[in-house]
Amino acid sequence: MKSKIIANGILQAIGIVTAIVLLAYFLYQIQSVIAYLAIAAVIALIGRPIVLFLRRKLKFPNTLAVIASMLLMVGILVGIVALFVPLLSEQGKNLSLLDIDKLQENVNTLYKEITNYLGFSTSEVSDAIEDAEIEKNILEGLNIGFIPDFLNSFLNILSSLSIGLFSVLFISFFFLKDSKLFQNGLLMFVPNKNENRTINSIEKINNLLSRYFLGLLLQIFILFIIYTIVLVIIGIENAIVIAFLCSLFNIIPYVGPLIGGVLMIGLTMTSNLGADFSEVILPKSGYVLIGLLIGQLVDNFFSQPFIFSNSVKSHPLEIFLVIIIAGLLFGVVGMIVAVPGYTAIKVILKEFLSENKLVKSLTQNL
Repeated sequence: MKSKIIANGILQAIGIVTAIVLLAYFLYQIQSVIAYLAIAAVIALIGRPIVLFLRRKLKFPNTLAVIASMLLMVGILVGIVALFVPLLSEQGKNLSLLDIDKLQENVNTLYKEITNYLGFSTSEVSDAIEDAEIEKNILEGLNIGFIPDFLNSFLNILSSLSIGLFSVLFISFFFLKDSKLFQNGLLMFVPNKNENRTINSIEKINNLLSRYFLGLLLQIFILFIIYTIVLVIIGIENAIVIAFLCSLFNIIPYVGPLIGGVLMIGLTMTSNLGADFSEVILPKSGYVLIGLLIGQLVDNFFSQPFIFSNSVKSHPLEIFLVIIIAGLLFGVVGMIVAVPGYTAIKVILKEFLSENKLVKSLTQNL
């Protein structure tokens, strides 16, 4: 009898493990669909306040409000893409007319000017390079034959992005049109006794995450304005595009601003190749660094406290620890989804485990 029970237990455990493995494999195979659903959910959360405003304040019918909201967000997306058209066009012309020898000379000259400015004499640097047998042109041996392959890969990626964009917009439309769609689908797997708590949790999560993503957009917009003003004053070409790219990196907590800062300073230096290092390149890079510091001060002391306190209702130290742990476990993706994921978990815990002492202390502001 005992052997039969043990055998049944082993078979049941094997069945559970097999089911988990098959489920994980299935989710891996449809990871693109999951990504579309996640992005569509974010877009729906961002568009939700717009739909509610049009419905409640301007008395739009639900479908018309959703269509207007989608058109507004698509228009913003098209406007952002249009910013990059002049830059891509200009870079395409530069690529077709690229003078490798001149570019090589400018980069080598910039390298020598940096070493001289830092206190190394030209002879010392030259001798050290010769002795180590590494005095080679930085762009020596550059093979531009990769460009056709790169363009083909780019077209394939663009085709995939077009399909993904259509899928995301299609799903987002129905998420906005029928706000109960996700909720009804989830309730099919929830016991009847927990339905009310689940509905309350979903409603709170929607409200908090809508405010969070709108706050994040405001944070990026403020940095974009600051960076654009700095770059325009300094006289950097394509200032709007560079400012947008660098501010967009702020989506990645803590690491993103560093990447954006390095990118902005690097683009500032390379856009002035051939100019005098001490009189042109270094001062402009210094001004850009000052602008970056101003932007980060505004972000750290105004934007982030505003977002975390008024949207996800969590202490900055609490958020910092959550982001660091998520980054260690799941990398950059973990850092990006840490705040909304943690917020959802807090809401669920408060709804289902409100009597727990630890849960009470963590969710007292919700």
